[in-house]
Amino acid sequence: MSSPTGPASGLPVRMPRPRQPGRHRRPEPLAAPEGAPALVLAVPGKPSAATRSLVEEVVSIARSELPGLDARIGYLDGDGDEFPTLQSVLARAAEERTARFEQARAAGMDVKEPDGPVAVVVPLLAGPDSSLLRQVRQAVMESRVAADLTDVLGPHPLLAEALHVRLSEAGLARADRARLFTVATAADGIILASVGGDEAVQAAGITGMLLAARLAVPVMAAALDQEGSIAAVAEQLRSSGSQNLALAPYLIGPEIDAGLIDAAAKEADCSPAEALGPYPAIGKLALAKYTSALGIAPQQPQGMPVR
Repeated sequence: MSSPTGPASGLPVRMPRPRQPGRHRRPEPLAAPEGAPALVLAVPGKPSAATRSLVEEVVSIARSELPGLDARIGYLDGDGDEFPTLQSVLARAAEERTARFEQARAAGMDVKEPDGPVAVVVPLLAGPDSSLLRQVRQAVMESRVAADLTDVLGPHPLLAEALHVRLSEAGLARADRARLFTVATAADGIILASVGGDEAVQAAGITGMLLAARLAVPVMAAALDQEGSIAAVAEQLRSSGSQNLALAPYLIGPEIDAGLIDAAAKEADCSPAEALGPYPAIGKLALAKYTSALGIAPQQPQGMPVR
C-alpha cells in the first residue's frame, strides 16, 4: 500500500514521469488540418516509369512526415491518365473540394463554403530554372484554379547532405570525415552541375559552399545547359591544384536527360555521381515548402549524420 506522500511499506513505488518541459520536450505529432489544400508536386521533364517511381517515393516521404496529407503529382509534359498534367491535377483537386462541400451541405451539416487555395504547388527542382518555372506558372494559370506556388527546394543544407551521400555512394568521397580511413578514388575537387543558367549556378554555389565545408575540398558550380561551362570549371579546379575531379549533379533527376550528365563528365574527364533522386531530404523539403506556405510549418527538417 502507498499513501499520497509515498510508499507506506518502504518499498519503492514507480511514479509516472513528468512531462519534460523546455526546448528538449518532444514535439507533438503534427497532422494535416481538416480541409487543407493539396500538395501538388510539379514534375518537369519527359514523363517515364522511372520518373513516376522517383516522384511517388518523394510523395511517400512527405506523407509519412505529415499524416493526412493530400499529396498529388502533376507533370509539366504529362499526357493522359498515366502521367496527368499539372493543369488536370489542379482542376481535379478543385472539383473534389467542391463535391465534398456540396455533399456535406446536402447531409445537413453546418459547413462553410471553402475558400483559399485549392492546392500548394511545389516545383520539383533543386535550384531555379526560369524556363521550367515559367511552364509551372503557365500551367497554374491555365488550370483557372486558386493555387499557391512555392519557391524551388534549394539552396539548403539538406541538399549538401544529399550531394555528400551521392558522392560517397559513387566512391568519390568519404562517407564520414570523423573516421580515419581514406577512399582511393575520393575526389579532391567537385563540380556542382546545375541547369537554369547563371541564376541556377549562383544558387548552386551556396549549397556548394556547404558541401565544401563537409568534404574539405574545393567545390565549384557550373551549368550543364551552357556549352563549355563544365569544362571551363574543370580547368579552373585543375589549375588550382585539384587532379581527381568529380561531377555532382545538383538535380533531382527528371528535369534533364541523364545522358547530358555522362557527356559532361566525359568532356571534363571526371567521374559522375548520381542525381539527388528520391533522397529523403527531397520529400522533407517539399513538405516544408507546403507547410510554410500554409503557416503550419512543423520543425524545420534536420539532416542526419552521413555514415
